Amino acid sequence: MSIGENGNGGEKFQVSQRRMIEKAVRRIVRAHDLQSRALAKRCGLTAAQLVVMKGVAELGEVTSGALSIYADISAATIVTILDNLEERGLIQRYRSGSDRRIVHTRLTEEGRVLMEQAPEPMGELFLERFSKLSHQDRQTLAEAVSRLGELMSATGEAATHREIAQR
Repeated sequence: MSIGENGNGGEKFQVSQRRMIEKAVRRIVRAHDLQSRALAKRCGLTAAQLVVMKGVAELGEVTSGALSIYADISAATIVTILDNLEERGLIQRYRSGSDRRIVHTRLTEEGRVLMEQAPEPMGELFLERFSKLSHQDRQTLAEAVSRLGELMSATGEAATHREIAQR
């Protein structure tokens, strides 16, 4: 079995660990895609749209910057999602009365009704299974997945910076 260095004091990691993580990430991505399709059929929203709508519902009248942080979605993607939601009459955007440069977002009545009926973005089955884990297991899993997301984001950002530097 081949072994590589992880750059952390010469510690070694096995290729089997990397493959296990790669396989798990593929399963997560596939499950997320399937869940997003099921959401679209059930309530007409993608997972990202539902998360953004949930952010508007929870945060109240909110800026796109705050939604970007809430949903961990780029500002440009948030604007595209908001454009689509506004076109469907689910949200309304308006300029701040005190600073015209600031644009706020709020749910319309139709958006509020949809959010009252909307399913969980992660899916009911996942939440049911997750809730059956012990508190410690839920915490450990949440921390591990969060750390994996950080590692993958850092990797993606580094690759993007390398691409830009090579141009």
